[in-house]
Amino acid sequence: MKILTAILVVLLLFTGCANRKTIQGRTYDTYGLLNKDTNKNPNIEYRISAGNVIWSILLFETIVFPVYFVGFSIYEPVGPKLPTDLKGVIQ
Repeated sequence: MKILTAILVVLLLFTGCANRKTIQGRTYDTYGLLNKDTNKNPNIEYRISAGNVIWSILLFETIVFPVYFVGFSIYEPVGPKLPTDLKGVIQ
């Protein structure tokens, strides 16, 4: 049981947090619920960071870490949106 727990902890350490990404020569930062208006780019596709969700659940008693993960770093950039994914664009 101790070995299984140790392996799980090591895997969680490497199950990354959200990372910024350079797309077409420009670096896009992660965003969360608190900084959505300033960091989210409507032309970039984002996905939820599984690592940040797991860490938020595991560290929920600390309050500080879940607020950071969910508030500022829950979504990570994946790539540019396809023209068919853009809302409000007439084709």
